[in-house]
Amino acid sequence: MPISRRSLAAALALVLPLSACGSGGDDGGPTDASGKVEGDITFQTWNLRANFKPYFEDLIADFEHTYPGTHVKWIDQPAEGYPDKLSADAAGGTLPDVVNVSPDLVAPLARAGLALDLDKAAGTYRSEYLPGAWASHRIPGMKGTYAFPWYLNTGPLFYNKALFEKAGLDPEQPPKTYDDLFSDALRMAEKSDGKVATLANVPTIEDFGRYGVPLMNRQGTAFTFNSAKGVELLTRYKELYDAKALDPQALTATPESAGKKFLTGAVAMNPGSALDLGNFKKNAPSLYRNIGITDQITSTGHVNMYVMGVMVNSRTRHTPAAVAFAHFVTDARHQMSFAKKVAIFPSTAGSLDDPYFTKEDGTDETRVRVAAAKSLKNAVNYTPVLFSDQMKTALRNEVAKALQGRQSPEEALDNAVNAADRLLRQG
Repeated sequence: MPISRRSLAAALALVLPLSACGSGGDDGGPTDASGKVEGDITFQTWNLRANFKPYFEDLIADFEHTYPGTHVKWIDQPAEGYPDKLSADAAGGTLPDVVNVSPDLVAPLARAGLALDLDKAAGTYRSEYLPGAWASHRIPGMKGTYAFPWYLNTGPLFYNKALFEKAGLDPEQPPKTYDDLFSDALRMAEKSDGKVATLANVPTIEDFGRYGVPLMNRQGTAFTFNSAKGVELLTRYKELYDAKALDPQALTATPESAGKKFLTGAVAMNPGSALDLGNFKKNAPSLYRNIGITDQITSTGHVNMYVMGVMVNSRTRHTPAAVAFAHFVTDARHQMSFAKKVAIFPSTAGSLDDPYFTKEDGTDETRVRVAAAKSLKNAVNYTPVLFSDQMKTALRNEVAKALQGRQSPEEALDNAVNAADRLLRQG
């Protein structure tokens, strides 16, 4: 769901210095989570009540039965305006005890001292989660982890086997790395006289990450994707664009428009989901018969993942109960249960080895689920938690200029980094 990260960060920067200056008695409970699990806590989710009310009601009842003397009040907020709601709660001292967040939303809260450092308070749980998932809620320039990883998602790549075969490429050996991709894409364009592009999207910050470009310094004070390796990636995309191996309309493409290009055979590869397979089967049966499913392109050996988390308010008066509940929501048993109700993946170690994620049953939904789950075991969240929507727009605009030849790849990335650094300082 689209989020304005900067609006939250800016609002918190204004209000938190005031709200953080209360007396010691207003600072909530201890950061030590080893005490007795008891007390009343609030739990806030992000647009989940409409579809999953019975699930969460049962989960809360289970927790309260497991820990007598606890009571959990569940609050659900709509998707629209969620960052603003967090900002208002932070300003008013009404932030719930346990909060559903994404990494970009936890960053300003952690910097304001409102997110509990789980490495200190609940480090014993760390081994229960996939390493990449646990690391996704770390903040550059800060020590610690500031939310339990909850559900994950990723998307495999679909590719058109018939187009690969027509270009003289092995349809059973799709590209895995960017080197493979660029080689196959140029061949595809040459063999089709520029009528078939391999890709329909310009490189994003995730592509730079998957290519192996360092995206930000360790201090979290500056972006670094304008390095020589970053310039190399954009230069190679320029070669694709000039050869029509990258769709000419990629500069303004949306997921919908790229999907239509793939549907009509004008593009050979496109990310997607199980829902797309059903669409192919109905509206493009010839494509459906020739569909291939493979991992995201990566030169690092790690695909990108999207992750949701559960944060504990550092000022909760019932730290043991809040930490216990956040862990309860995200433990292997409950994540597995939730994953069977919606197309997401658990972040807990070993869960992706369950037959539900490894065994084919002949259905399209399972084909995609198995392929995605396999790639998630060592996936990472490449998008820096401090990389805002405005920064993404700046990068996209500069990339477009480079592909059109209006500036060099080096100039484009220097400009994008300067814009991102300026926004970072403003936030």
